[in-house]
Amino acid sequence: MKTQLDNALQFQQTALNLQAQRQQMLASNIANADTPNYKARDIDFRSALKGAIGERSGPLALSGTSERHLTSSDSTAFGAYVGYRRDFQSNVDGNTVNMDVERAAFAENSAHYEASISFINSLLRGMQTAISGQ
Repeated sequence: MKTQLDNALQFQQTALNLQAQRQQMLASNIANADTPNYKARDIDFRSALKGAIGERSGPLALSGTSERHLTSSDSTAFGAYVGYRRDFQSNVDGNTVNMDVERAAFAENSAHYEASISFINSLLRGMQTAISGQ
């Protein structure tokens, strides 16, 4: 029974993890709005989700032949789908963070995250009702 429940929730769990990592990245962009030469980054959500559920369409991670090889400096599990945001207006200090774009992306991602949580809660409530028979 546990594996059936895990299989039913795997997609939602993957989407929720991706949304949480994207939220951290957007918060980092906002926090570094005044850092010279900081380049705003974002995750291609659609490609990362497709890659995570097995429909690999993007770049693959590099493999190493020795334990002494350097690993990726990106700490996200979806590092292959992280890119730099397009620069809409150049800043004198080389920073590419546009606060309006970042705030909008942050709010949109927050709404998607809350919707995912609500969907998972309703799915679990439905399963609990089905199991208890009430």
